[in-house]
Amino acid sequence: MSVLFASLAAAGPLAVGWSVHTVWLRRSLRRARRDPLTGLRTRDGFTRRATALLKDRRAVVVLADVDRFKQINDTHGHAAGDVLLATVAARLAHAVTPGGVAGRLGGDEFAAVVIDRDGTMADRLHTLARVLARPVDTAPAVHTTVSLGWVRAADYPGEDLSTLLRRADEAMYTAKHSGRSGPYRARLGRLLGSVAGRRPGRRGAA
Repeated sequence: MSVLFASLAAAGPLAVGWSVHTVWLRRSLRRARRDPLTGLRTRDGFTRRATALLKDRRAVVVLADVDRFKQINDTHGHAAGDVLLATVAARLAHAVTPGGVAGRLGGDEFAAVVIDRDGTMADRLHTLARVLARPVDTAPAVHTTVSLGWVRAADYPGEDLSTLLRRADEAMYTAKHSGRSGPYRARLGRLLGSVAGRRPGRRGAA
């Protein structure tokens, strides 16, 4: 018995050490999947959750791009630009709850997957566009519009997240350059000029 107790006593500190290491590792992984500026999921973290949500036929994929972001940085400074991005992220995250997910894909571009439980997504996105265009609460001079493109997963059965994001991207591009306010829904039909998930000339294009 004394040998058994001695063995357990010796193993105790090791077990505690492994427990602490496991907790640290889990926290590190969670932080790695979160964008440090906005708190949203990074591309990898977003992809994991969004892919799971796309199993629901009511899923809607949204792409959001801040308009005239460079002008904001040039006029008000990069700190103001960071505040704007954080504000857009917080408003987008609030809009997709409960049950949805939002992520920062990079720069001033965000994505979301939302479950349209009551068929009101078009109206909800028009409201979201107005909310995202409001001035920053702590800096009223810092504001701009946000172009939104969206697509229903059910319109393109079998397509994966990457392809649906490309469709939402093309719709967003149309919204940005059409001069119309509000979100733009992806048209039925084939993809146009996307390359590797990005249009030629866009950040991250191949």
